[in-house]
Amino acid sequence: MQLENYISDLLYRYECVIVPEFGAFITQHVPAKVHETTHAFCPPKKIISFNEQIKHNDGLLANYVADIEKIPFAIAFKKIQKQVSDLKSFLKEGGVLSFDTIGDLVLNNESKITFEPSNRLNYLTDAFGLSQVFSPIISREKPIMVRETHKEKVIAIEKQTPIAITPEKRKTKPYLKYAAVALIVLTLGGLGGSKYYVDSIETHNKIAQQEANLQLESKIQEATFVINNPLPTLTLNIEKQTGNYHVVAGAYRVEENSTKKVNELIDKGYSARKIGKNKFGLHQVVYSSYKTRSEALEELWAIRNNDNSNAWLLVKKLN
Repeated sequence: MQLENYISDLLYRYECVIVPEFGAFITQHVPAKVHETTHAFCPPKKIISFNEQIKHNDGLLANYVADIEKIPFAIAFKKIQKQVSDLKSFLKEGGVLSFDTIGDLVLNNESKITFEPSNRLNYLTDAFGLSQVFSPIISREKPIMVRETHKEKVIAIEKQTPIAITPEKRKTKPYLKYAAVALIVLTLGGLGGSKYYVDSIETHNKIAQQEANLQLESKIQEATFVINNPLPTLTLNIEKQTGNYHVVAGAYRVEENSTKKVNELIDKGYSARKIGKNKFGLHQVVYSSYKTRSEALEELWAIRNNDNSNAWLLVKKLN
């Protein structure tokens, strides 16, 4: 079983992929940046880290292996346990566990696993197709030199050909002054008459608007209805499930079967619902959805012990 390939597939879609009894590979989003010395433009990506303390089985990896290899969940989990045992033995012997698309793992002097991530794959699907781009340094010295050269040429031309500016001589006619004064007086008179006319129209419009408002208020007062037997108020409390952590009951190829499963779980008291199809075209049914991982895991253990030992945890942001 190629455990590396299964982990790599899940890292594209989930923030945390737990390998039971081994550790968890965790992704973190890093924005795009420019390298200060190499001037390389790096696209946004997911960086991978490893946490040896998180090793409890959340069912994600085992369920994925079961779906891909078409085997029961219990058998898939046992295959993972067998490979994890081999990996631990290899590390104890001093070997370097190298996952080409994920990174290298090795034991240090304190028998703790250290992890060096690989940069071969970008697990951020939003950055698919983007690669690193290098840009040369933009030199701004040449344009400055060109401007200084042109400035020196202009100064030299001005020294050789001085320019004298003399006021324009124009003959004026006295009667034009009187005509201009008369025009100004007529204009001011016209503006005054126009302003008086506009003010009169505005006053008339205000009076008409006030009369219309009084008539409207009187009609509204006359049209008052009294209902002796009003209908009672009905209050509906509808709770909408939120959260990115879902306890999965199963996935069904026929939608009728998924609907039956939802009704069956609701009869048992669960807040069951369908959350759409997965990438294999199967209709997924969940017991409920939760906002935090701790709440979801607590409910998952209870469901496995009391109702369904094959239930598993799905971490997904729903639209």
